[in-house]
Amino acid sequence: MGFMATPTRDTVTEALAGVLDPEIRKPITELGMVRSVEIAGDGDGEATVVIGIDLTTAGCPLKDTITREVTAAVRAVEGVADVRVELGIMSDEQRQALRRQLRGGQAEPVIPFSQPGSLTRVYGVASGKGGVGKSSVTANLAAAMAADGLSVGVLDADIYGFSIPRMLGVTHVPTKVDDMILPPVAHDVKVISIGMFTPPGRPVVWRGPMLHRALEQFLADVFWGDLDVLLLDLPPGTGDIAISVAQLLPTAELLVVTTPQVAAAEVAARAGSMATQTRQRITGVVENMSWLTQPDGSRLELFGSGGGAEVSETLTRALGADVPLLGQVPLDVRLREGGDVGVPLVLSAPDSEAAVALRGVSRVLSHRARGLAGRSLGLSPV
Repeated sequence: MGFMATPTRDTVTEALAGVLDPEIRKPITELGMVRSVEIAGDGDGEATVVIGIDLTTAGCPLKDTITREVTAAVRAVEGVADVRVELGIMSDEQRQALRRQLRGGQAEPVIPFSQPGSLTRVYGVASGKGGVGKSSVTANLAAAMAADGLSVGVLDADIYGFSIPRMLGVTHVPTKVDDMILPPVAHDVKVISIGMFTPPGRPVVWRGPMLHRALEQFLADVFWGDLDVLLLDLPPGTGDIAISVAQLLPTAELLVVTTPQVAAAEVAARAGSMATQTRQRITGVVENMSWLTQPDGSRLELFGSGGGAEVSETLTRALGADVPLLGQVPLDVRLREGGDVGVPLVLSAPDSEAAVALRGVSRVLSHRARGLAGRSLGLSPV
């Protein structure tokens, strides 16, 4: 029998550095969650390692996940025969230090995406009217971008008609570290929604100022981390939330979703034209429910045709800048089924016609350069 190295505190700590907190997505060693490492054994591959882990809150919904991943990581260290994880809770001082660390040294919350140095591309997914599949498009774009390796967040800003948690399969509530909210992660996408804070079946009955405050809190109090892309699922129309987004996120760009139907296209174009007043840029148009492909390969245009192109042309004229039609997404019953069970079509059937269209749009959005508006150029007067 060959000699097995005795595990040391350094080798165990190195293994623990590979364990990420499931919500914060940073190593538990960096976050001050590893309270203690104790090693006991006879030096012949029979070491028992006891790891003390401090959770951010007593009700951490992912403590089983953390325990499982810590156990697996340490058990893989040479010479370790058994692992025990002893869970504790962070003290007030530890949580305060963690909040300050996550906020980049700032004690008070700020909206990171409105700061001059932010590199996050922010897209508000808008529509003129409900029922055009805006949330389905948002969920699938987010999942497609995350599958391509980007760090992605989705803010469900459709306060009255929230549906993103179900569509992305979010099953647990956010963890709170005092006044900081850690967003749940599904399909590698960070997600926050008012639906996570309201009892099932109860409507949200709020007026303008409360809507503004809720959006502000979701942007500032939530720990989003270093996102490549933040998608906002906006409510249909041109109401309070659309105005608040323009105020709180002045560099956000709009993606307009419509169906091929003329009536829907006219309303979508009006919603898009609001960008002239809010001075927002419109990235492009997505036409959803474009056609239903028949068994013989022909297309049945259930909602007519040309709506997306019409919105693109109308907004290009109104804004004096190119607003392209980025994609046409055909009807697919699996798109609806995926939304109901929380597995986006781009993941469950990535080669389907609708998924290919959605992944094409996601790659256009994710590879666009973020504009220089509002960003510091690092220049100083001589």
